[in-house]
Amino acid sequence: MIHITRKEHFNAAHRMYRDEWTAEKNFEMFGKCANPNWHGHNYNLFVTVKGQVTHQTGYLIDLKELKTIIHEYVIEKLDHKNINLDVDFMKGKMASTELLCIEIFNQLKAPIEAYEGVFLHSVKLYETENNSAEYFGE
Repeated sequence: MIHITRKEHFNAAHRMYRDEWTAEKNFEMFGKCANPNWHGHNYNLFVTVKGQVTHQTGYLIDLKELKTIIHEYVIEKLDHKNINLDVDFMKGKMASTELLCIEIFNQLKAPIEAYEGVFLHSVKLYETENNSAEYFGE
């Protein structure tokens, strides 16, 4: 079993808030992240796949194909977007790094696993240099 990781990058804005709470309660819970004018991050995304090396090609998956999948299903939907307003797979969800990481995994699982013998192992998402979330599926 080999694990291969592809790193990608995107920039996006979001806001942490609950409509049913007052501005004061949102600020108390989420601090500056509740800014009504949004705030942004330079996200780093690590997608790890696993499986057996194909001896015919010498690799698990063509990394150009993996890059294409990540860009089509995730980067194009998130880069320079507002996560709360513009991203279809985040509609109705809190735009936390944790939930974003889970939803990115969900977006990538089927197209990656359409390749025979390739399995999505994990998605790791860095919101800042010091803060990240990692999801391995259910």
